[in-house]
Amino acid sequence: MALVLEQVLNGVQLGVMLFLLAAGLTLIFGIMGVINLAHGSLYMVGAYAAAFVAQATGSFLLAIPAGLAAAALVGMAIEYGVVRHLYARDHLDQVLATFGLILFFNQLVVLLFGRQPMFVQIPPALAGAVDLGFFSYPVYRLCIIAVGLATAGALFWLIQRTRLGMLVRAGATHRDMVQALGVDIRLLYTVVFGLGALLAGLAGLMAGPLLSVQVGMGEQILILTFVVVVIGGLGSVTGAFAGALLVGVVDTSLRAFLPGLLRGLMTGSEADALAGGVSAMGVYLLMAIVLLVRPKGLFPAHG
Repeated sequence: MALVLEQVLNGVQLGVMLFLLAAGLTLIFGIMGVINLAHGSLYMVGAYAAAFVAQATGSFLLAIPAGLAAAALVGMAIEYGVVRHLYARDHLDQVLATFGLILFFNQLVVLLFGRQPMFVQIPPALAGAVDLGFFSYPVYRLCIIAVGLATAGALFWLIQRTRLGMLVRAGATHRDMVQALGVDIRLLYTVVFGLGALLAGLAGLMAGPLLSVQVGMGEQILILTFVVVVIGGLGSVTGAFAGALLVGVVDTSLRAFLPGLLRGLMTGSEADALAGGVSAMGVYLLMAIVLLVRPKGLFPAHG
């Protein structure tokens, strides 16, 4: 029971990280119709900015606004300088342009920080573990879950209960009408892109103390993020949340429990090899099953 609960929490922690990335990605695609492959680069920018400030000042509290600001500003600069010219273009042009941005940011990070990974220490106040009865769980991972859930709640409130959210929802369905009513749709797009970039930067700076901050880290998680968006439904924040938790729990559970189950059927080395392959394919099989049952995803934006 303790092992199961621990892995469920690990899955939820991965899920909220994926949600922060998927929410921004699905907002950008659902409202602007832009496929942004460079979204993972914004995750990397937030992680590197936070790691640099944390190492320079020794304060993780100062690293948080640095990572958020860097990701948001870079995101708005990308929208203004590149993405704005792609709205009326074919999706292939968007893919090629944003893939070029991936290469640009990877090389820029190499020039600024080198190829060696950067490591961020977990803040001392969050370095311990909390007793949950059956087992102890790291405080920092619980904080990631809490921040992710709070951010999800704040984002739902922003989209459903504020004027900006009303404009975002209207711009996703009737952008020409919104522009005809006097709304600066370009400014709205820049704000939405900046919000998506800020969420990606938040995920990056929180991942820094758990993973090594390195070149190309954004591409590693971007594929899982696209899986989340497809499972949840394109353009749906609710779908992104449900899909992220589902993918996080399934991926973590397969990697934790499948090797032990297979060792009862075959030798250890064969079981580990097969379990590794099946675990790597697990989320993609999940995506295929979901799309067979609901081709538009679990919660499509206009379903």
